[in-house]
Amino acid sequence: MDISFKFSHTLSFLQMMAMLGATESAATVSFNYSDALAKSILFYEGQRSGKLPPDQRMTWRGDSALNDGNVSHVDLSGGYYDAGDNVKYQFPMAFTITLLSWSVIEYERELVSAGQMQYAQQAIKWGTDYFLKAITGPTQIWVQVGDPNTDHNCWERPEDMDTSRITYQINSNSPGTEVAAETAAALAAASIVFANTDPIYAEKLLDTAMTVFDFADGYRGTFTGACPFYCSASGYNDELLWGAAWLLKASNDTAYLQYVVNNRGLSSEMNEFSWDNKNAGAQILLSKMYFSGQTELQSYSRQAASFVCHVLPNNPWSQVSYTPGGLLYVRDGANTQYVTGSSFLIAIFADYLTSAGDLLSCGDTSFTPRELQSHSKGQVDYILGNNPENMSYMAGFGTRYPNQVHHRSASIPSIHTSPTQVVCGEGFVSWFPSSNPNPNVLTGAIVGGPNRNDVFDDSRRDSSCTEPTTYINSGMVGLLAKLSSQRN
Repeated sequence: MDISFKFSHTLSFLQMMAMLGATESAATVSFNYSDALAKSILFYEGQRSGKLPPDQRMTWRGDSALNDGNVSHVDLSGGYYDAGDNVKYQFPMAFTITLLSWSVIEYERELVSAGQMQYAQQAIKWGTDYFLKAITGPTQIWVQVGDPNTDHNCWERPEDMDTSRITYQINSNSPGTEVAAETAAALAAASIVFANTDPIYAEKLLDTAMTVFDFADGYRGTFTGACPFYCSASGYNDELLWGAAWLLKASNDTAYLQYVVNNRGLSSEMNEFSWDNKNAGAQILLSKMYFSGQTELQSYSRQAASFVCHVLPNNPWSQVSYTPGGLLYVRDGANTQYVTGSSFLIAIFADYLTSAGDLLSCGDTSFTPRELQSHSKGQVDYILGNNPENMSYMAGFGTRYPNQVHHRSASIPSIHTSPTQVVCGEGFVSWFPSSNPNPNVLTGAIVGGPNRNDVFDDSRRDSSCTEPTTYINSGMVGLLAKLSSQRN
């Protein structure tokens, strides 16, 4: 596993010392990870769109967007709102479901032990049920509901929406390879989740995933209808590899193995993992197959190791920055998505190394699997409260957490207690600028987090700090499941 790189060291001496201290102390810090796990999954009930089920636990939410798709004569009710707004974007929604499914696949035993498997499966199925409705033909997928511009000009509960619910589709004439391939990945990963408990549903998911992947690969092009909010800067090659990797894992069809082998030149070394760039995720996923004997996947395994080296501090090939308090910092705006996603991948890679009896070598610096796990735990602990602000960045967890989460529904009194409609502009007058805590706690929501200096502005005006997203939580679920099973 020895790897050679030609990248310069990017951490200052002080940051290295902070990271060293954070790593050494990670094992001594402990939180109620089972409680955090339960809340991280509960959060998804606060993001639901459509007709809510009788067992809805986030009871301040109500039915919303029941007529989505009517304008296009298709039922597009259901699914998830991506963040604090009221648009349904399939690209990040599908990525969320893929990571949630991966969490269940890797840590099924831990989720069962914590009593959270049922809720995790429900969270996944809320997304996959929607995807199945949105796929209306072998080369047609409805990939967005709502106009981002008009929606972002309003501050209103989803239960009150009076903005345009315009629908967007991709098809053979107007393809969207990134969205289609990510949808295929989500369906394939979810098929593994339901293989034992609902094999008929699992087979439907896998069959549909194969069809959708053929569409993604056969009709290539970029979907731009979500821009500037979800433009894919990385292109669609990463999604094609990611989708093929998940189809390989779900089906064991050698055609997908041949696909990733033939297209390995499309994969490159990375230092981040996100809803936009899936390269590192595909590399980590395929590395397990390499460790299991698929030697033709060695290049992916080497790239997976390079990703971990680039993200870890205290080695000469680190390419990323950390705050003085020890939090991975990639860029402003939902920075915690990079923290949870990268830490999840590193934790999984550590498990793979343990099974293989191997170490990670970053040049002349080596890391044991235990040290990799300690790093991921330290990032989780920072989010849960072990940070310079001494506050949890998960709403509803701990004694001090964000009170002004940038979230329309949470910031306006519940439709059940205040049924009078709050129209578009009224929310910006009465609720958005308020300095009062949100009337509803979006329990389990992980917000964007502090800035690069560990400073957090608990104001719903500052979306970069206080807005939650479904994909921030998706990486955290697996991490918390793993930690909940360990004695501290």
